[in-house]
Amino acid sequence: MRKILILILLLFAFKGVYCQDPQFSQFYSNPLYLGPSFAGAVEGSRICLVYRDQWWEAASPFRVYSFSYDHYFSTFNSGVGILVYQDVAGTSKLGSLNIGISYSYNFKIFNVWHVRPGLSFSYVEHGFFGDLRFMDDIIGSNPDGSTAAPDQSRQKSRDIDVGTSALVYTKKFWIGATADHLLTPNISLYATESKIDIKYSFYGGYEFRRKGKLLKPSDETMTFAFMYKNQKSIQQLDLGVYWYNYPIVLGIWYRGIPLVNSHRGDAMVFLVGIKTRQLNIGYSYDFTISNLLSDVRGSHEVTLTYKFLLPKRSKKGRVPCPEL
Repeated sequence: MRKILILILLLFAFKGVYCQDPQFSQFYSNPLYLGPSFAGAVEGSRICLVYRDQWWEAASPFRVYSFSYDHYFSTFNSGVGILVYQDVAGTSKLGSLNIGISYSYNFKIFNVWHVRPGLSFSYVEHGFFGDLRFMDDIIGSNPDGSTAAPDQSRQKSRDIDVGTSALVYTKKFWIGATADHLLTPNISLYATESKIDIKYSFYGGYEFRRKGKLLKPSDETMTFAFMYKNQKSIQQLDLGVYWYNYPIVLGIWYRGIPLVNSHRGDAMVFLVGIKTRQLNIGYSYDFTISNLLSDVRGSHEVTLTYKFLLPKRSKKGRVPCPEL
């Protein structure tokens, strides 16, 4: 019985983390997670908070918490930011903690085009963030020799990681790419290795602005965007559109690659938010349309962004992303 329980634990630990980077539907509201090039992509400073409850009707939902702060130093054409996020799943809260710092540099070319390379360094911790208990501890079937948990030194694995990105943009257009986990950190809790594979992301979009009157410029915009991700054998495509008319934001996204994920895709994402000059609040719901529909109902995500705008701050650091 003890060997069977240990085997189940091992399978859960390895399978549960295989290519399982946290996923965000409002990825532009978590810019430093999307890529280090977004560090300082704002007029002054900003704070971003994200909470995601994935597959909330499942027996063991997957939850993610994220916090970031970044600032643009116009004197040095540079952006610096910090990102902290944690994901947990199951009653024993198996998950990971990531603490990182990002840097970007802003080049201006051809008057209207900007290029932002970025680099990030992070500390990665993986393990159980709750109480780890075995079946014979619960039912008392083996009080004299209960199954031993992993050694205290292996309750969590620790490693370092590096990521890089590049972003090209104008006032209305942007396109970029990110490569995460370049050091393929080891997250195994046991003697054998279990490494996170390199993840590649490609994203971009275009903003259309309705023409306003001479003395009353329009705040209404329509933005089309996409993101493609690939991590070893797993790939995903997001296609979406945002409509914004101060202060309301509405959005809809399709996630999936037909004939690869399933015939229908993976999910439809519906978004509503409030966007002002300093404060953004967003809520999105992922409606599952894949074969998992009978087992899970979807995911909730809430985001909050606050900007500390300085007077007469230069806008050359700002990137025209939807931010929700």
